[in-house]
Order: sequence, then structure tokens, then C-alpha cells
Amino acid sequence: SVEMSKCQSVMSLSALRALIRKKTHGIENTSGLAAGYQQANVVILHKSLADGFEAFCHANPSPLPLLYRSQPGEWGCPPLAADADIRVDCPQYCVFKDGLLVSRVSSLMSYSGQLQDMVTFYLGCSFSFERTMREAGVPVRNGETGKEGFCQCPMVVTMRPIPEEKLDIVAQITHLTPLAHGGPIHIGDPAVLGIQDVSRPEYGDPVALGPGDVPAFWACGVTGVEAVQSCKPSLAFTHSPGCMFLTDREDSSVSASTSTPEPDQCPLTFSISQQPLHFSVASKAVVQSIRDLEKIIGEDPGERGIRALFVQDELLRSCLSLSHSSSVLITTGFPTHYTHNPPEETDGPPGAIAIAATLQALQKEVAIVTDHRALEMNQRIMEDAVKKGVIKTAVPLLSYQGNSPDSALYFLCHDGDHKKPRFDHLVAIERSGRASDGNYYNMRGVNIKHLVDPIDDLFTTASTIPGISTTGIGDGGNELGMGKVKEAVREHMPNGSLIACDVAADFAITAGVSNWGGYGMACALYILSLCPIHQRYLHKGLGQPHPPTQDQHQAWAASLPSVAKEEEMLSILVQHGVRSGKTGTLGMEVDGLTFHPTHSDLIIKLRDRISQRK
Repeated sequence: SVEMSKCQSVMSLSALRALIRKKTHGIENTSGLAAGYQQANVVILHKSLADGFEAFCHANPSPLPLLYRSQPGEWGCPPLAADADIRVDCPQYCVFKDGLLVSRVSSLMSYSGQLQDMVTFYLGCSFSFERTMREAGVPVRNGETGKEGFCQCPMVVTMRPIPEEKLDIVAQITHLTPLAHGGPIHIGDPAVLGIQDVSRPEYGDPVALGPGDVPAFWACGVTGVEAVQSCKPSLAFTHSPGCMFLTDREDSSVSASTSTPEPDQCPLTFSISQQPLHFSVASKAVVQSIRDLEKIIGEDPGERGIRALFVQDELLRSCLSLSHSSSVLITTGFPTHYTHNPPEETDGPPGAIAIAATLQALQKEVAIVTDHRALEMNQRIMEDAVKKGVIKTAVPLLSYQGNSPDSALYFLCHDGDHKKPRFDHLVAIERSGRASDGNYYNMRGVNIKHLVDPIDDLFTTASTIPGISTTGIGDGGNELGMGKVKEAVREHMPNGSLIACDVAADFAITAGVSNWGGYGMACALYILSLCPIHQRYLHKGLGQPHPPTQDQHQAWAASLPSVAKEEEMLSILVQHGVRSGKTGTLGMEVDGLTFHPTHSDLIIKLRDRISQRK
């Protein structure tokens, strides 16, 4: 009531609970009450189930942050509140029998006998940080919706519409309150969580999105209700959704909001997809590290003027998207030496192998698609790369020739169904890109279309399929995916108006040499794998956050490009007759730049940067 909201600031929490206990002041829920203090979800189970539920909470601290476990028959909770009585201190309770909700009651006094053998669990609640969000200028409109183990129950989530420009501050405020569910576990399209209609929540009231709002989701303590329903105890009680227990404990988000978090504890949000809408999260420290990598790979020793094509954070956004992916298709191959056999150049394949090696180490499915005429040679190169330890496991090699109008759709999706994509990210690195006139040009403006299969069709088709993202890596603007920056290519690059690729990728990474873009991508993925903030978000807050095991860390580190591996990879290409792009030299150089010192020094710079994150 209005009267309650005015008096709560001068009323002790004990007195406020006493008013709730009397059931005479029209307090129907606790949202907005006890500003600056923690509220708690409540689950009451028979003592025989208590150890299992406690283990379940510890295994899933985002939805079920455990504040206190009572003794059997204990009505109070001394660490959380003085003079408490859990039988009457929530505005309303749910009564479950054999997992079914049988009634809602305002008091559990009539169950006092049964409660002697029952244990109460007090779980953190996101109502606790709402005041801090309001003070930060974030409108608080929320609803609970849903749909991991004790009972194998689904996780319930709370949806809050957040203005896009406020996402960072909201992520930062809530990240520092792990006992109130912590930071968001998903930002974007509800369907990514399996929620088909956010306007029809299973708990609470629907919340409308305003102009400029983005749906953000937090793990919710109502997951405890789902657990009760799932394990079907003969008798159990929970708070009624929205009717929490008010504690005497101050909300940690209040103090957190007034301090400057360390970069490792400061999440930043980034849009990684518009169809479906999807944001990702990483720490400020990791973001800066990847920006440093992007700067290193953007060095231009060949003086091509590629800085004119640079778009900040393309490496970061692409790698965040790849981190969320499960199956990646990589393409490379630029037959610039049309008078030689093979016509390929040494830029592209080493970067592709470097990306694939790290994706493999991160347990992603990976395949490479290339020109049919070069398939046999690339298979031999892959075999040699495995033998020489450049990559641990051979990557499946595919070809695509586009024999029918719907070939690309069937290649990308099972049975041609856009709802069943085989891949969720396509990466092109130093791959010939189709120009606006339908031809393919090298940097000298020579048309090499007769040597190129229409792999561009996979990228244009992917742009129509929700859930498939694309990345292009290039160093001149005539590479597949660089159509995203084609106007800059036409204006600033030699022969730009002729050679500019017309096919855009979602992310266009510019590098001094395209291989460097591949090396930078591998290093950025490695850094993200070590970011606890990103990993928690990636796993949607489920399970205990654990640092990588020693074996995992060693496998990830071993997959990264090194001077020795990349020198071996270049040697393999030379043995197969592949030449340097700019000069046509059959030797240890890429784009006219000798491996030592140019390429080896850059690899050392990248490795020095990532070593600072270990």
C-alpha cells in the first residue's frame, strides 16, 4: 500500500515482518518493500530430503543461492533476521502434496506439527537489487517466466526489460550480488532459452517491452518451486511467488554500486546477433585484452592502407559469437596465381588451421569447405599438418559447387529446413569474394572466376537463416565477407571500385595479413575460455563455476599458434607448391613478407599478450 511504502524507511525490518505477520495491512507481495535489504525465497522440505536439496543448491548457485538452512523444526533464522517466525512471516505460502499445488495460505501455523520434522531453506532473491537498479536510472519492470541435479527440474528465469544503453550498468550491479542470483544469464530473444511466448509467463504477470528495451533474464529462486513439484514430496511448502521473506541483512548491491569494480569483475555487454537478438558478456579486462590483439593483427607492414577498413571490436564480437557456437564451417582459398598450378597462395590456410585447432580444443564441431578442384591437395595438406603436430585432429574437408538454386540451403541445413542448421557460424579467411559484377578479382584486378566455386552463396543464404552468424577475415577488401566495408574498399584500396567484395559478413575483421586474423581469433577464443564472467553467461548460470582443469588448460594452450607450428605449416604449403600471394615466391613468405622476422615476431606479440591473462 501507499501508506506502507512511506513508512518502511523509518520502520525496522522486525516491525515490518510483524505487520506482515498480522495479515491486516494489505501487504500482498514484497516487491519494493525493505529497500536496501535482502529478501529470500523459501522452500520447506522434510528433513530426509534436506541434504539432497542443499547439494542441489550448491550445484546451481545462480537460481538457488543458499543464504541459510535451518535445523528441523526451527522457525527462526538467526543469521538472517531477529525474532523471525517462518510460519507467518511471508505474506502468502504455497502448499504442495505429492508435488501438486493444493492451496495457497497466509499462515503455516496449522502445520506446526508437521513442520517439526521439516527444514527451511532461505534462498537469495533478485528483489534485493531492484533499489540499486532504480537509483542507476533503470526502470524496474519484471516478471517471472521459465522454462538442473536434485529432481532434474527446469530453471525458472525472471525477465526484465532493460533499455539497451543501460545493459552494462545493470550487468555490473547484478554481477556483484551472487546471493541475489548474480548477473543476467541471457540477454536477447527469449526463444534462445526455449521460451516461446514471453507474454504468457508461468509465474507472475506479463511485462511489456518498451521502445528501445531489450529482454534480459536472470536465474530465479522460483526454481525451488519447480524442484518441489519435480521430486513430489508428500508435503512441502514454499513462499508464494512475489511473497518473500524479509531479512535484516543489507543488500550487497548497495555498497557495490558505489565502488568501482576491478576490470576482472566488471562485465560489459555486446550485441552479437540481430536475428535472433542476442547479446554476450565478458569482463572489462578480457575486452581490453582482445582489443589489444585486434590492434596487433592490424599492423600494416605491407603498407596496404588497410587501417581504412578497420572497424573496432569486430574481432571481439565475432569471437563472442563463436564462443556461443557449437558447429563452425571455415572456408579459405584464394587462387591469385592463375598461371601456376596450384594457383593458391600461402595466406589463408595457416589462419584457417589455427582457428580450427582452437575450436577443436574448445569442443566445437569444425569443418572446412573449399574449391572442389583443390580438395585433394587440401586433404594432403591436412594430413601433413596432423603428422607434423600443427593440428591435433584432421578437420573434415568439404566442397560446394552450387548445382541448384536451393543447394546452399540444403548444404547449410538438414533437409533444407532453416530451423535445423548444421552450422551456427561460418568463417571465411582470405577467401576469394564475389564482386558486384559477379566476378572474382585478385588485387591486380585480374578476374579469376574460373578457379572459384560459389561458396559466397553459403554466406548470402546464411544471412536469411536465423541463428547462423558469419565472419570474414581479409587484408585487402576483395575477400569473402569484406562486403561489410565495401564502401571503404572502393574509396581507399587500389582498384577498389572493381575488386571490392560485394558479399557482407556479420563481422569483418581487417588484418595486415589475413593469417594474422586467424591467429588473433584463436588467441581471443582462448582468452574468453579463461573469463569466468563470460563462462558463467555461456552456461546460463547453471552448475558451479569452475576454473578449467589442468588438462583443459594444457589442451587449449597447446592448440594456439606458435612460431614453431606456423613455420611448419608454411613449410608444408611450400612443399605442396603453394606460393606467396604478393610476389609468387615459392618460399617461406606470405604476402611478400618473410616468415622470419615479420610473421614470427607478430606471433610472439600475440602470445606475449595472452600470457598476461593466464
